[in-house]
Amino acid sequence: MTRHLFLEPEHELLRDQIRRFVAERVHPEADRWEEEGAVPRKILREMGDLGFLGIRYPEEYGGSAMDTRATAVLAEELGRSTYSGFAITVLVHTDMASVHLYNAGTPEQRAAWMPDIIAGRKIVAVAVTEPDAGSDVKGIRTSARREGDSYVLNGSKMFITNGVHADLYCVAAKTDSGGAASQSVTMFLVEKGAPGFTVSRALDKHGWRSSDTAELSFSECRVPAVNVLGQEGRGFYSIMKNFQNERIVLGAMAMGEAQAALDLTLDYVKTRQAFGAPLWSKQAIRQRLSMLSARVAAARQFVYATAARDAAGEEVVREVSMLKALCGELVNEVMYDCVQFHGGMGYMRESTIERMARDARVQSIGGGATEVMLEEVAKRL
Repeated sequence: MTRHLFLEPEHELLRDQIRRFVAERVHPEADRWEEEGAVPRKILREMGDLGFLGIRYPEEYGGSAMDTRATAVLAEELGRSTYSGFAITVLVHTDMASVHLYNAGTPEQRAAWMPDIIAGRKIVAVAVTEPDAGSDVKGIRTSARREGDSYVLNGSKMFITNGVHADLYCVAAKTDSGGAASQSVTMFLVEKGAPGFTVSRALDKHGWRSSDTAELSFSECRVPAVNVLGQEGRGFYSIMKNFQNERIVLGAMAMGEAQAALDLTLDYVKTRQAFGAPLWSKQAIRQRLSMLSARVAAARQFVYATAARDAAGEEVVREVSMLKALCGELVNEVMYDCVQFHGGMGYMRESTIERMARDARVQSIGGGATEVMLEEVAKRL
C-alpha cells in the first residue's frame, strides 16, 4: 500500500506548495517565534493569501473546496516542519475552531466571518476545555443564562490554543443545567473585547512554545443571542462531530513529526562517529530505526485511508479513535529513541530533536487522551 492510492495529483501539488512555504518562510524565522511565544500575524496572512487557511471551505468564502485528504496533507507537512507550535497554531485555526462556525453557523454568521478567517485577517480559537473538564465535555461548568436578546456567560476555560491573540472564540457553555448533560451544552461566538471576557493569563508550556495558549475568564459576559452557533442545547453533538476532523489532523501532524525526526536521526547516526565508526554501523541502531520507519509508514497510510473514507462520507469514528491513539503514542516512541540515538546532543536545547521531543509529548494528551480514545475503540469492537 502506497500513499498515492489515496491521493490525487492536486493533493501532491498542495504538498509541494506547503513544503516550499515552510522552507522559505518558516525555517528561517521560527526559532524567534519559539522565543516570542506566538506566530506573527503576517505569516498567517501570507498563508491566507496562498490559500492554505481555506483548503476545505467553499470558493464563495475564498476557500479551495478540497476534502479531508487535503487537510491531512496540510497537517502532515506542518508537522514535518519540526516546529509544532507553529503547526498547531495554524491547524487550530483551520480545522479545529473555524469548523464550528462553518458547520453550525447561519448564512449571516458565515458571511460575516469566514472570508476574513480564510484570508488570515481574523484568527479563531475554540474554547471547550476547562480546569476540571478536558476530554469529558459533559463536565464543563461554564454557564450561559438567557436575558432578553442576550446570553450572560460565567466561567473559565483552560489550555486554549490561540487564546491570547485570537479575534473570535467558539465557546462552549451550559444553557440548561436541569437537562441531560449532553443536551445542555451550547456553542457561542464571542469576540475579543466583549465586556466581561478577559484573557486571564498566557500559559507557559513544556512544548509548542510558539503556540500561544491561554486561560480565559467570563464574568457576566453578555453575548447577543444571534451569536449562538447552531441550536441551543446541541453544542455537545457539534463538538463530538468536529472531534473526528480534529483527530485526523492530529494523527497526520504526528506522523509528519515522526518522519521528520527519523530523517534527522538517520542523517545524524550516519555521520556521528563512535568507537571508530559511524553509529549507523551498529546493528541495534539500524534495526531499531528500520522498525520505527516501517511503523510510521504504516500509520501514515492508516491516516490517509481514514481521511479518504471520511471524504467519501463513510462512518469512521472507530478508525479515527484508533489512529489518534496509535499516532499519539507512536510519535512519542519515535522521539524517545531519536533523542537516545543523538546521545548528549539530543538533550541540548540547541538540538532540533530536543525541541521536537518536547513538542510531541502532548500528542497523546490533546484532542483526546490515548486512554479515552481506546475506550471509544473498545465500544465499537
